[in-house]
Amino acid sequence: MLLANPIKISYKNLMAAKWRSFLTVLGIIIGVASVIIVMAIGASAQQLILDQVAGVGSNLVGILPGGSEEKGPPATVFGTIITTLKYTDLKSIGNKSNAPDVTNVSGYVTGSATAKHQENSFAVTFQGVSSALINVENIKVAKGRFFMSEEETNLARVAVLGADRVKDFFPNEDPIGKTLTIKDLNFTVIGTLEKKGASGFSNTDETIYMPLFTAQKLILGIDYLNFIRAKVDSPQNLDRTVADIKTTLRQNHNIKDPSDDDFSVRTTAQALTTLTSITDVLKYFLTSIAAISLLVGGVGIMNIMLIAVNQRIREIGLRKAVGARNANIVSQFLIESVFITFAGGVLGIIFGILVAWLAAVVINRLGYTWHFLITSNSIVIATAVTILIGLIFGMYPARKAARVSPMEALRYE
Repeated sequence: MLLANPIKISYKNLMAAKWRSFLTVLGIIIGVASVIIVMAIGASAQQLILDQVAGVGSNLVGILPGGSEEKGPPATVFGTIITTLKYTDLKSIGNKSNAPDVTNVSGYVTGSATAKHQENSFAVTFQGVSSALINVENIKVAKGRFFMSEEETNLARVAVLGADRVKDFFPNEDPIGKTLTIKDLNFTVIGTLEKKGASGFSNTDETIYMPLFTAQKLILGIDYLNFIRAKVDSPQNLDRTVADIKTTLRQNHNIKDPSDDDFSVRTTAQALTTLTSITDVLKYFLTSIAAISLLVGGVGIMNIMLIAVNQRIREIGLRKAVGARNANIVSQFLIESVFITFAGGVLGIIFGILVAWLAAVVINRLGYTWHFLITSNSIVIATAVTILIGLIFGMYPARKAARVSPMEALRYE
């Protein structure tokens, strides 16, 4: 009963000026929807990245060029080119006397180019890798074979295609033994891979693989590695292997002080923790930017309430004349303000959830494993913020209404 009359009055006032009320509530709807959408898409994008990294394997150690703090990412993650990681480091890590728990190790260099086969031409991503790649990442060959160890270093012009690249270049023929031209060099296709999907920051299905030295020397013209991955025999031996690899690389690079490390060694678990921290910062930063639109909606609420005060001066005076106190007037207008913002908040939540769901449908159709994530926290936060905005931006109009003199109000035309 305490809220019934103010809400009825608020509803009548909204209906009396439908267009103006809609435009006012629209600011809250857009603001709340923006927060819901950003938080939902941010959480889904974060989960996609973490799932892809976890999909690489739980018993892998990644070695990146460039030093970093223990919990921070190395500079190479942000696109900085660092050339400290060499092929000799790859061989040292694979040496059982240096890292006895490492079962397989692969070096990687990555580039992009235009690849052609007859009339088919596509911009592609290629990777120069070690022959041990299929064991490191558990990749399975669908047809033909993968590189042999001697092809890794003898500049062999052979290539293995991901599943999607087979469809691109050889939709109606067997690719084994056919020629593919990359940067004016002819490569013989010796194998194709089973469909796997994205893992880490690469998509096996869309990649063309070639021997490590071939990519380095014939195409990219470099003598360094972009990164190394080592597979450990057991997750329980990860920490010991990380220590072994650090010791080996310090010896190779003549580093005495660990603070001078020009490399970073991370396990999959550490990579997940680091990525979670980075994506959390980005997610909440974007959410705070989206929340600014709620302030705009709050200003609109204050304006409509000020107009309502001016239009209802006689009503306020009459209520005061029959015994209403200032507190009653303040509560009346605050309840109206909260009602308006709450109604806009509910519509905004519904609209935001709908847009986030549609985004998930579209992204899944594009071939990504995209989870539709709406957290209860985002709905609770959005609801609480709309009520708070109603209270904050409704306070000034409510206090102004309470200061109206009954005698002046009853004479007001």
